[in-house]
Amino acid sequence: MLAVEDVESFLADGFVTVDSLIVPKLIEPLKERFERLFRGEFETGTAPDEVNWLEERDDPTLTRQICNGWKADRLIASTVLNAHLGEAVATLAGWPGARIVQDNVLWKPPGARSLGFHRDNAYLTWYAPTEMFSCWIALDGTVADGGTLEIARGSHQWPTEADPFGEFHAPDDYRATVTAAAEAVGAALDIAAVEVPAGGGSFHHGWAWHGSGPNRSDRHRRSLVLHCASSEARFNRDGFGQGNGPVYSRYARLTDDEMDENHFPILWRNDGYRTPGI
Repeated sequence: MLAVEDVESFLADGFVTVDSLIVPKLIEPLKERFERLFRGEFETGTAPDEVNWLEERDDPTLTRQICNGWKADRLIASTVLNAHLGEAVATLAGWPGARIVQDNVLWKPPGARSLGFHRDNAYLTWYAPTEMFSCWIALDGTVADGGTLEIARGSHQWPTEADPFGEFHAPDDYRATVTAAAEAVGAALDIAAVEVPAGGGSFHHGWAWHGSGPNRSDRHRRSLVLHCASSEARFNRDGFGQGNGPVYSRYARLTDDEMDENHFPILWRNDGYRTPGI
C-alpha cells in the first residue's frame, strides 16, 4: 500500500496521499450505509459513540458527522477495521501495532460549511502515549473547492505548546487557528488540499494541522476516517476530563488502565496478532 517514497513524503510533510485505499466495489454500498446512519438507522442495534448530525433534526448546512459508526454498521466496520490499513498506519507511526480509537463518518453536501483547523493529538490526553495517526478515505472524488481535507505541510514538526483552540463545527474563519499557530512559531503556512479519486485518500500525523473549507462545488463529499493509537496505548486517568476524554473514558475498567479490545480493537500487530472476531 505504501512505497518507500510515500513514507519519506509522510515524514517530511506530515501526510501522504494515496490514489487507492479501498476496492471500487465498496464505494456505492458505503454511501448507502451513510444514508442509513444519518437517518438514525443502526444495523447492529448499537448506536455510535457520537451522533453529531441526524436527518430532520440538525442544521442542513453543517457537515454531517458520526463517530464510531463501525459499532453501528458491519460494512463500515469491515472497512475501518481492515488489517492492511492498520499495518500502514503502524508503519508510518513506527508502532509495533495499531488499534482503532475512533472512526469518523463525514458527509459534506454542496453548500455545507467548514470544519475548523485543529491537531488531533491536542484532544487525546485521556490515553498514553498521546499519539494518533489517521487514514482519511474519500468516497467521492475530491476537488479543492469542494470542502476536501486540507493539511498544513510540515506542521507536525511545529512546537505543540500553547496551541490555539477554535470552533470545530462551521467557524467563520476555518483557518484562523492554523494561521495563528504558524505566526506564533514563525513558520511559513503551506496548505495542501487532498485531491484524490473516489476510493483514494491520505494518511496524516496526529500533530499535523488540518481542517476543511465549505463545499462550494456541486458534488457531495463523503469520507470515512480511521483514527488509530499504538497497540500498546493505555488509559491515562489524569486526562479523562479533557478533549474527548469524557466520551471515551466511559470504557475504562475498574482495576487497570488497559484499553478493552471490545471498544478499541487491535487491527494489526507485527507479531501477527489481531483482535479476534473483527
